[in-house]
Amino acid sequence: MDQKKNFKLVVTIPAYNEAATVGQVINSIPQQIEGIDCIDVVVINDGSEDETEKAASEAGAKVVTFTHNKGLGAAFGQGFKSALALGADIIVNIDADGQFNTDDIPKLIKPIIQGQADMVTASRFADKNLIPDMPWIKKWGNFRVANIVNNLTGQKLHDVSCGFRAYSRDAALRATLLGGHTYTHEIILELAFRGLKIIEVPVEVIGVRKVGKSKVASNLWKYGWNSLIIMLRAFRDYRPMKVFGGISLFFLILAIITGLFVSIHFLTTGAFRPYTFVAFFTGAFAFIALICYITALLAGMLNRLRILQDEQLFLLRKQEYDKEK
Repeated sequence: MDQKKNFKLVVTIPAYNEAATVGQVINSIPQQIEGIDCIDVVVINDGSEDETEKAASEAGAKVVTFTHNKGLGAAFGQGFKSALALGADIIVNIDADGQFNTDDIPKLIKPIIQGQADMVTASRFADKNLIPDMPWIKKWGNFRVANIVNNLTGQKLHDVSCGFRAYSRDAALRATLLGGHTYTHEIILELAFRGLKIIEVPVEVIGVRKVGKSKVASNLWKYGWNSLIIMLRAFRDYRPMKVFGGISLFFLILAIITGLFVSIHFLTTGAFRPYTFVAFFTGAFAFIALICYITALLAGMLNRLRILQDEQLFLLRKQEYDKEK
């Protein structure tokens, strides 16, 4: 991020039926932060059926309301759009349920102000002394997902599911989110694959909500499955040669093994019987390997085009939002 004395901060808060807590979260946001000249708060009311919109408006936030519930990913994406339209240099996203301490916002945005990071994520698990009290299955799930994301991206993050994060303006301009279910893993994958700097800051949070239940992780199996699909799609799109090339190599190895077996049998006995079917399997495995390799080449070409299109989209967004700033 370009160095300058003061930045504009926009805090975005996706909210779905959070009337009981959203006002408290808004009122607790620090009004003065070193290096920040202006602070705005935007609540994305994701089709709430309670008084969320009223509570957020009365607390002084700008409110964008969906006519129906679109999901956390869609609300987060709208938060980016609204923040950029307001001229944000830094965007902080925080949940509306009150689990995060808004006093940690200065700590979260400091690396971006100093030009040390493009994205900063709050981490519940980086400091063992700050690990929250939460069900063991959720802790285990978070650790496993973090391992998967780290293996896919080469990062060394302890917590990839936390919704309390800060983004530079350029990071927000480069983000293109397609998932409506959630965004926490998708945004890390996308920015990491694009080479942006991501770091985490240890924070202390409330492990279990005081009011209501989680809208995203209420069904852990569904949440895990949806998150896995998002990660696999991102890996497919940004690392197609590894995905399809790996599948091609697997079937090629099978073709070689079965081919060697049936060839040795033929040279020894002079006949394919009783392993004629193995010869057919060899041909099938080789054909699948060839198709997957061709797919890998084509996907690699499409990925190059996507990189160019993403860069063009970034420049168009930058031009559009810079006019409004």
